[in-house]
Amino acid sequence: MNPNPNPESDLNPNSTLSIVAVNVGNTRTALGLFQRGSLIRSERIQNSDRSGLVAAIRAAVTELDDDSEPSIVMASVNEAVADELAAALSAQKSCELFQIGEDLAVPIGTHLDPETITGVDRLLNAAAAWERMQGACVVVDAGTAVTVDFVDGTGIFQGGAIAPGAAMQLRSLHEGTAALPLLRFERPDHETFGKNTRQAMLQGVTFGIRGLVWRLVERYAEKYGAFPPVIATGGDAELVFAEDELVNRIVPDLTLLGIAAAARAAGRLEGG
Repeated sequence: MNPNPNPESDLNPNSTLSIVAVNVGNTRTALGLFQRGSLIRSERIQNSDRSGLVAAIRAAVTELDDDSEPSIVMASVNEAVADELAAALSAQKSCELFQIGEDLAVPIGTHLDPETITGVDRLLNAAAAWERMQGACVVVDAGTAVTVDFVDGTGIFQGGAIAPGAAMQLRSLHEGTAALPLLRFERPDHETFGKNTRQAMLQGVTFGIRGLVWRLVERYAEKYGAFPPVIATGGDAELVFAEDELVNRIVPDLTLLGIAAAARAAGRLEGG
């Protein structure tokens, strides 16, 4: 695992929570080692590497405090991968597995249409953002998809917008045309104009996402009556928003922090 580069992302310095948080995404799974309420390390592994995922989770469990009950807390938007991981990890008798949505609830209220099923990652991001900000905020997750969600001043998730992520947009441009190449997403050059096809595509995707977020934040602010701070997360957040003055904070491990918030809210996972 990589050391946590952002001490500000500690969930609660007074917490006794020690867990391995697992967030199963569409293409990658994120792991976070929490010791005494702080995120010590995190890493991301491709979902295609199932054996590597299981090995990494088991290794993280061995690093938990000796005086804590070793626990894995898992959230997922990819049921097939999560089921395989849960089955493989169940053999580790010395560690208990809790799943968000089944064993633990996300500690955030919602105001959505009846029967709506919202991705657990969006709710976890909202819960972590609310705990951090304690006020209205916009949460942007730039990954496989781009989600732009609003949490109001009372800590209620109001919903938001979902759009294709950068890689999906680039793949669509390639598959839907005869001449455009398939590109890997990266930050475009600092030129105002894309001087070649590659840069024109990267400029279009990058500033298309930025423009989407800007307009949605403006709409949310008009509705709410105040301009909320913006927190960004997700695998492409740094590439897209590092130089964007709209975004107040980039928190790469926001979903992992949300998992820890859910575990801590449950109470029984806190140690002595």
